[in-house]
Amino acid sequence: MTAVFLDTPRRLVDVTIDGETVRVPEGATLLDACRQQGIDTPTLCYLENLTPVNVCRVCVVEVEGSRTLVPACSRKAEQGMTVHTDSERVRTSRKMVLEFLSSSADLSLASPDVRRWVSNYGVDPGRYGPPAADHAAGERDATRPGEHHATDGAAAGTVRQPVKYDNDSYVRDYSRCILCYKCVEACGPDAQNTFAIAVAGRGFDARISTEFDVTLPDSACVYCGNCIGVCPTGALMPASEYVMRQAGTWDESRQTVTTTICPYCGVGCNLELHVQDNRIVKVTSPLDHDVGNGHLCVKGRFGFEFVQRRAGES
Repeated sequence: MTAVFLDTPRRLVDVTIDGETVRVPEGATLLDACRQQGIDTPTLCYLENLTPVNVCRVCVVEVEGSRTLVPACSRKAEQGMTVHTDSERVRTSRKMVLEFLSSSADLSLASPDVRRWVSNYGVDPGRYGPPAADHAAGERDATRPGEHHATDGAAAGTVRQPVKYDNDSYVRDYSRCILCYKCVEACGPDAQNTFAIAVAGRGFDARISTEFDVTLPDSACVYCGNCIGVCPTGALMPASEYVMRQAGTWDESRQTVTTTICPYCGVGCNLELHVQDNRIVKVTSPLDHDVGNGHLCVKGRFGFEFVQRRAGES
């Protein structure tokens, strides 16, 4: 006889969301409950395979009895909660967060969901004034806590700066970075445990940085690319994609995605091969695969050039 081990049954709790009663398992988040109801709840720093860090604040909802808006991605549902996801207070908060991000960072490569939320909430970053001048290379990296200087208010602060292209695997365009912490979590305890990057600085001067601001090849980075896989805005991008975008040849409408198994070892990670013009242009991994949960190693994510070598090529 084969023993079958079952999880301990979880108690169900009833939560009222926008006037409708929702029953979810104890321990589920308000975001889980909202999604169960098909409620379009914006998220930027949340991802199913990462620990919620509650930094983007666009998923906030109003809970009756709570002094402040709460992040739906991490707040647990409790019996008898009454939640409002589309109140004036919630809409105003989400709009302002999206405006702040849009005024300081380039969201042009963010997902269609982000662009839809920008439209739905009437986001107008232009009301903060024209963007300030781009930062010189290394200028933001050189800032230190306590050295922030107030601007004259005539222009909106920006994180725009030159692209960091110091290795053959991927580029870092921090003009698009919204400090969602996803790359830090993927590089750290949630996936790779390399801890090559972290958030440095304070306030508007905060940025993603390697240890002592060294270049990526001199850092602890192992080029697994898991930071790329979780980046929501294109701030981290495979070099193959970046080169094609610069040349104007990147065209997702002409790409096909084929799921296969990584050939390098016996772990069995799933690969999603993005193919354009009969060439692999980048590799991703599905979040719902129970082996890698969307994460890969350097071989799985970048080791595909051998597929495209022809007989006689060096």
